[in-house]
Amino acid sequence: MDYQKKDIEIKNLDHLGIVAGLIDEIGIVEIINSKLGIDVREKISSGILVKAILLNGLGFVSRPLYLFSQFFDDKAIEILLGKDIKNDYINDDKIGRVMDKLYKYGLNNLFIEIGLSVIKKFKIDTKCSHLDATSFHLHGKYNSEDNQEKQSEIPRERPIIITKGYSRDHRPDLKQCVLDLITSSDGDIPLLMRAGDGNEADKAIFGKILVEFKKQINFDSIMVCDSALYSQDNLQLIEHLKWITRVPMTVKKAQKLVQNIEIEEINAKERNRRESLNLEGYKWKEEIVNYGGIKQIWLIVTQVAGNKMLDCM
Repeated sequence: MDYQKKDIEIKNLDHLGIVAGLIDEIGIVEIINSKLGIDVREKISSGILVKAILLNGLGFVSRPLYLFSQFFDDKAIEILLGKDIKNDYINDDKIGRVMDKLYKYGLNNLFIEIGLSVIKKFKIDTKCSHLDATSFHLHGKYNSEDNQEKQSEIPRERPIIITKGYSRDHRPDLKQCVLDLITSSDGDIPLLMRAGDGNEADKAIFGKILVEFKKQINFDSIMVCDSALYSQDNLQLIEHLKWITRVPMTVKKAQKLVQNIEIEEINAKERNRRESLNLEGYKWKEEIVNYGGIKQIWLIVTQVAGNKMLDCM
């Protein structure tokens, strides 16, 4: 068949075809539509719009919201998003309405539900989960800092406070927000995401995050965190959980133990276990300690060469 040149139209998929396929396999569109509902008058559902946002975010583009639809000008939009979907359906008004619905439903709850779907779908091992936080600096003026005292009275759901704090991305001159994330040790699958105030301290919030996480997640997982978790208040909060963290050397009991302990020779059974774990060159000793009213096991690790003390866990 002889085609005229004007009949040929080229559209791109790039890497977004793989991304769209994975979104479909997880069932993100169906999950969001089931939570937010579908209006028969809509030309595009909330789930499809979120899929478009994910594709845009992974398309390495940064444009104002009103130019969002231009991202799909050269893309095979019907293959990526579905039959009869047009660029102009994805406008800033529609995006704004869906974002309002998502916020009202609860982003953390939705994130957890999608994460659990991924775990079930791909049979992710949840024996251990890891919690950490990072910060993102922001440009512009934010009035939330001016109302900080008033907002702090609200006990639960409220907008985060954009303000200066400890900057992990090395921009202490700018205001920021904080992101807390729990991931699985198997595949680093995100299980919980939480946005926090720019001046939020890990030590003050980590224990509460783990307690809230265990309320919503129905599996037995060992929670792994850095030393920000280790405080008397947090230990009492997570007493009923399984956890691993590093004991900070600011704890006097840890300082004294590290300075005075003598790590005994490892017997044959433990030596075999050490070799199977590929830990040759290290020694360790367990100490049962009561700190903060919580009975726990501290593991003191030393490097055989030079007898250098490495850490206390």
